Amino acid sequence: MSESSHNKLLHHIATAFGLLFLAGYYLVMDKSGFYDWVTAQLPAEYSGSGLMLGIMIAMTPGFFIWKHYNRWVEKKLGVTGTYYEDGFYKDPEKPKDKKPD
Repeated sequence: MSESSHNKLLHHIATAFGLLFLAGYYLVMDKSGFYDWVTAQLPAEYSGSGLMLGIMIAMTPGFFIWKHYNRWVEKKLGVTGTYYEDGFYKDPEKPKDKKPD
């Protein structure tokens, strides 16, 4: 198995562990009663919106951890690529000046 395919396999395994973390984090937050508490803060006709708001609030730290975990795994394994958010938050690369021949 070449190093490139070995790193891809390790990256996929690490990503699977990250997804398991996110699922577990969601379930822990569900068992804690946080979603029910947020839903109870709103009128009954807005219970669906309250649940959605609770999930967004609760999962924000989980996705923050997920982002840094993925970046750490990619750095350790030498996985390269372009991140979607780089197009929005990074300054565009300036073209290199060509010297006349």
